[in-house]
Amino acid sequence: MQKLQYDRVGYGNAFNAISVNVQNGVVTLAGNALGPVAADSAVSLASHFPGVQDVINNIQVDPLSPMDEQSRRAVYRAIYGYPSLNKYAIDPAQPIRITVVNGNVTLNGVVNSQADKNVAGIRANSVPGIFKVTNNLQVASGSVEK
Repeated sequence: MQKLQYDRVGYGNAFNAISVNVQNGVVTLAGNALGPVAADSAVSLASHFPGVQDVINNIQVDPLSPMDEQSRRAVYRAIYGYPSLNKYAIDPAQPIRITVVNGNVTLNGVVNSQADKNVAGIRANSVPGIFKVTNNLQVASGSVEK
């Protein structure tokens, strides 16, 4: 299901946080998608993958409110505009995933260090108009803190 990681690159891929679980030919998609097109695209990719018998779609489509869209862009700039975090924009399959729902931000993905996780959370919290930040970033296994 690596294709899902690159799905919609250039169309807000960093704003889609879709998880995949496969069991006995049944794919369960969950998480958040920026708009119905991104959610439908993920379901289509999963359903056309060889060996898939069924797809369960538990993807939440984020609201496309103007305020949330403004917040998404501001959080994106705050995180990716910071020198130690802009490296996560290089591989579109492994970005820091940013979800904004009604002014509440959730960060998902894998970062190289606890420091990067902390900085991303601080940067997201610094954006005006954000009510709450949930930092679900995972630190890559094997990372050594200095």
